[in-house]
Amino acid sequence: MPKNESLKKILVLGSGAIKIGEAGEFDYSGSQCLKAIHEDGLNSVLINPNVATIQTDTRFADQVYLLPVNAEYVESIIEKERPDGIMLAYGGQTALNCGVNLDESGVLKKYGVNVLGTQIEGIKKTEDRQLFKDSMGESGVPVLKSKTVNNFDDAKKAAEELVYPVIIRVAYTLGGRGGGVAYNEIELHEIVERGLKASLVKQVLVEEYIGHWKQIEYEVMQDYDGNNVIVCNMENVLSMKAHTGDNIVVAPSQTIDNHEYHMLRSAALRATKHVGIVGECNIQYALAPDSDKYVAIEINPRLSRSSALASKATGYPLAYMSAKIGLGYNLSELVNRITKNTTACFEPSLDYIVCKHPRWDFEKFELVNRRLGPTMKSVGEVMAIGRTFEESLQKAIRMLDIGNDGLVLNRSNGATYTEEDIEYKLSHHDDKILYHIAIALKMGISVNRIYELSTVDPWFVEKIKNIVEIESKLKNSELDESLLWQAKKLGFADKQIARAKDTSSDEIRELRKKLGIIPAVKQIDTLAAEWPAVTNYLYLTYGGNTNDIQVPSDEKGIVVVGAGPYRIGSSVEFDWGTVNMVWGLQENGEKSVSVVNCNPETVSTDYDICTRLYFEELTQERLLDIAEFEHPKGIITCVGGQTANNLTPGLAQHGVTILGTSAHDVDRAEDRSKFSAELDKLHIQQPRWQAFSNLSEAKSFAQEVEFPVIVRPSYVLSGAAMKVVWSQEELKKYVKEATDVSPDHPVVISKFMLNSLEVDVDGISNGKEVVIGAIVEHIDSAGVHSGDAMMCIPPWRLSNKTIETINDYSKRIALTFNVKGPFNLQFLVHDDNVYVIELNIRASRSMPFVSKLVKTNLISLAAKAILDKPLPKIPEDKWKKIHNYGIKVPQFSFMQLEGADIALGVEMQSTGEAACFGDSFYDALSKGLTSVGYNLPSSGTALVTVGGAQNKEKLVATIAKLKRLGFKILSTEHTAEFFEEKIGQIEIVHKISEPERKPNIVDLLYERKIDFIINIPSTSTLEKYVGMLDDEYQIRRKSLELGVPVLTTIELADAFVNTLEWLKDNKTTKNPIEPYDDYDSSL
Repeated sequence: MPKNESLKKILVLGSGAIKIGEAGEFDYSGSQCLKAIHEDGLNSVLINPNVATIQTDTRFADQVYLLPVNAEYVESIIEKERPDGIMLAYGGQTALNCGVNLDESGVLKKYGVNVLGTQIEGIKKTEDRQLFKDSMGESGVPVLKSKTVNNFDDAKKAAEELVYPVIIRVAYTLGGRGGGVAYNEIELHEIVERGLKASLVKQVLVEEYIGHWKQIEYEVMQDYDGNNVIVCNMENVLSMKAHTGDNIVVAPSQTIDNHEYHMLRSAALRATKHVGIVGECNIQYALAPDSDKYVAIEINPRLSRSSALASKATGYPLAYMSAKIGLGYNLSELVNRITKNTTACFEPSLDYIVCKHPRWDFEKFELVNRRLGPTMKSVGEVMAIGRTFEESLQKAIRMLDIGNDGLVLNRSNGATYTEEDIEYKLSHHDDKILYHIAIALKMGISVNRIYELSTVDPWFVEKIKNIVEIESKLKNSELDESLLWQAKKLGFADKQIARAKDTSSDEIRELRKKLGIIPAVKQIDTLAAEWPAVTNYLYLTYGGNTNDIQVPSDEKGIVVVGAGPYRIGSSVEFDWGTVNMVWGLQENGEKSVSVVNCNPETVSTDYDICTRLYFEELTQERLLDIAEFEHPKGIITCVGGQTANNLTPGLAQHGVTILGTSAHDVDRAEDRSKFSAELDKLHIQQPRWQAFSNLSEAKSFAQEVEFPVIVRPSYVLSGAAMKVVWSQEELKKYVKEATDVSPDHPVVISKFMLNSLEVDVDGISNGKEVVIGAIVEHIDSAGVHSGDAMMCIPPWRLSNKTIETINDYSKRIALTFNVKGPFNLQFLVHDDNVYVIELNIRASRSMPFVSKLVKTNLISLAAKAILDKPLPKIPEDKWKKIHNYGIKVPQFSFMQLEGADIALGVEMQSTGEAACFGDSFYDALSKGLTSVGYNLPSSGTALVTVGGAQNKEKLVATIAKLKRLGFKILSTEHTAEFFEEKIGQIEIVHKISEPERKPNIVDLLYERKIDFIINIPSTSTLEKYVGMLDDEYQIRRKSLELGVPVLTTIELADAFVNTLEWLKDNKTTKNPIEPYDDYDSSL
C-alpha cells in the first residue's frame, strides 16, 4: 500500500544522552527517519535532550525539543503539538519503554496518536520474556529452557531445576543491564536482586547458560502487508560468551553452512511475521557448534547497534527504509537510496568481509572488572572492510586508536605467560582475548585446544594463526615482493613490517611504492557485482588489483577527517562537527568534499552527506594513501577531536596541505613548554609549571609549590594519564605512567589550585578577526574534568571584570597562535585572578551546546575561516544578550562497569551528555538532571555522609534547606553528630562495613527507603587517594547498582537541593529550540 494519507505531523522520540548500550547508532537511525518523513512533505517533531548530536540541529526536524524522554514530558508535547503518529523504533530502549508507558496509561488513545511501525502488542511480544517464549513456540522456533520469576526464592528453585551455571536476563532493559551469569547461589542472589530493581516490570528470567554455542544474528525488514526480506546476517567471534555489543562481529557469517544459514533464515521470517514486526528488527540466535540445534535468544523490535552495522556493511539504508514502511509504503515500492537501481525487496550479498570491533575504556576507571560477559561494557565501536578476515581484523584494531598497530608486532609486545596462565586467560574472556589467542599459538598450543578453552571457532583461530605465521616470516626471512604482498593482504601496516625489520615505516612505504604494492580503492557493492549498483561508498584493500572509481584530475576537493570510534572524551559532538563542516564547505561553494571515518554509529558515514565517503582507518599511512589517490587541495583535521588533531604534524611533514590552523601553530599550542613560553610573552598568568626531566627535580618543584600538583602529558585527549597527586610516592608512580602514554612529547607538572572556578571559551578565528561563541562556566569547581562537569551559559558567578579579562585573553591568544578555524580555551578563576590552563585548536566538546543556545553555528563560521572568507558581523557579546539559560549535564554509565567508582576526578569518565534550556537557571537544570536519569523526588529520605570538616561546614545551609522541604535525613555517626548540633533531628544509620549494626545502609537501600544520597569523599578534591575510605566507595557502588542518585560534589548537592525547592512552586518550560541565525543572506 502507498503512503498513509491521514498523516500530517509525526512525533519521533530520541534516545537521550549517550550511554553504554545506547550510543550514536540512534543518532544515525533517528536522523535517517527524520529525513524520510521530511521527503514526504510531512511535519516532524523530535524530543531528544542530547544536545551534541546533528539530529537535534533544526535541519532535520521541524520542531526540536531538548527535553527528557519520559512519559510526563512526552505527554505535554503531544498535548501541545497534536501529532497524528509516533515513531518508537529510533530511540533505543528509552523510546520503546516510554512508548509502552504512554500506551498503558491511555495517553496515545486520549489524543488519537497512532503508533507507526511495529505496534505496542508486537513490542510486548518481544520485550516481555514470557510472551516472547510463547510467541516463539507458536511459530515453531525453539527457545532455551527458562523460568520467569519475580522474587529470589522462585529464582533459586528455577536455578536448581535448570542446573548451574544459569544466566539472568532482565525484562525491558538495554545492553544486558542488570543481568549476569551465576555459577552458584551467592552470585544468583546478587544478580537477581539487582535485576528486579532494574526491570520496569520487576521481572527477571532465569535460563540455562550455553556460552559455547555460536551467536548468529539476522536483520529483517517487513512491511504492513507481511512481505519480508533478510538484509544481512552476522556472526559473533566470541560465541555466546560475550554480549553482542562487546563481541567482535563479522558479516557475512563465516562458519555456518548453507543448510544452517537457510534454517535460521526461514525461522527469522516466520518469527517476525508471527510477532507482527513492521519496519526493521534484529533476531539473535544461539547455534550448537556440533549439531543443527538452535534457539532464538531475542528479537529487538527497533533499530539497534547491529542494524547500524548492517546498514553500513551492506549499503542498505535500514533506518530510512524502516521509516518509509512505518509511513505505509511496502517493500516493492521503495527504491534503495544508496544503490539507486535496486528496489528494497532485494537481499544484499557481499564480496568482502566486514569486521566490527568494540572499544572499551577500562583504563579510565579504577577497580573495574575487565571480564566480558552478558553485560555490555564497551563505549564505542569501529567497522573495518577488507577482502580477508585477517585484513579486516588488523584494520579494525588500528581504527580503535588504542596505540596498537595490529594483532602482533606492536610497540609494547606485552607479557610472557606460563601455560597455566594462558589457559585461564583463554577460558575467561577479557578485552585482550584475541591477543591471548595469538600468544597461545606462538607457545605451540594447538588450534583445537584453543577452541576447547575459548569457544572461539577453529576457523577464526586458523586465521589468527596465519597472522602469527606471517609475523615470524617477516622477522626471519628476506623482505621480497611476494612476502610484502602477503603481509599487506593480511592487513599488516607499514609500521608493523618496519618493526619486524627494525627500520622506519617511511622506508617500507618507499619500498612498497617502488615495487608497485599499493592498495586498490573499492566500492561497497552490495550485490556482489551481480547487478549494477551506484555507490560513492569506498574502502581500500590490498585484495584487489583495479580501482573501482577515478577522481577527475581537474577536481581539487577537500578531505575532512572524522573522529573515529566513540569513547570517553570523544563522542557524538565531533560527529556533529564533522557533518556541519562538510555542509559549511558545501554552502561556501566547495563542490567536492570527501569524508574519512570508521565509526558505523555516525551520521558523517551516511551515504548522502558528502561526495565520497572512505570507510577507512584514521592512520597516517591510510590518509597518505587516500591523499595520493584524491590529490585534494587539502585536509581538514580540526573537527575530528584529538584523533584527527594528532595526525596533523605527521601529515604536514609528508607534504599534505593542512587546511585551517597550520601544523606549526598547532604544535606550539599542544606542546606544553612552547605554549607556556608564548603565554609568558603575552603577560598572561598560568598555574606554575615545570617540564619533567628527572624525578628529583620534580620532587623539589612539588615541595616548593606545595602539593597537590597535577601531572599531564602533551597530545592526549580527555585527561588520559592526567592525575592530581598528593604525595611524593604517588608522584613517582604517576610520572612513570604519564611518560608511557606520551613517550615522544614532554610531560608537565603544574600547581593544582583548589577551590577555583573553571571556565571554557569556544570561539572561531580567521587569523584577523575573532568571534567568541560564549563564555561557559562549570558548576563543579576545578578538579572535575571539563567533560564531566555541569556547564552553564550565561556564567552565573563571574564578575564583569573577570568576563572582560577572559574576553581579552581569548582574543589575544587566538591571534598569537594564528588560529584559522575553531578553538577552545580553558581558564581557572582563583581569587578574581584569571589563569589559562590550555588551548585546544580544534572543535571542542561544548561547541554544539554553545551553537544551539546562542543560535550561532560555530562550525559553519569555521568553514568560512578555513576557506579564507570574511566572517560575518556578529554582535560583540551576542551570547550575553540571550534571553534563556542553558545547562549541560554529563551522563555516566557506571552501572555497566562492575566495580567502577563514581567519585569524579581529572580523567574524564562520562559517556555522553544532555542539555536543556529554560527561562531560569533551575528551570534548565531540573530538566537536565531528569534527562540523564536523576529522579527528582518531592518528598522522602536523604542519606548524607560527608568527609572532612570543611566540607561539612559548606553543606550546612543545603541540609537545612532539605529539612525545611520536609525530607527525612539519615547520616552515619560522625556526620550525624555534626549536623545534629547545627540542625537537629538527624537519624543515625550504620556503615556497610558493619553489617551487624542496624539500621544499616544496605538494608535501607534494598528496601527502597532512601531516595537519594549526598556522599562527599573525604579528600576535598575528588581525587581518590591511597587512604580513601573503602566505606564511601561501597555506599556509592551499592546505590548505583540499585539506581539511587548519588551526589558526590558539594556544588552538585547544592544545585540538586535548590532544584527540588524550585520545583515545589514552579513548572518547567517546554519550548522548542530556535534555529541558527542565518548570517549568509544578510551579506
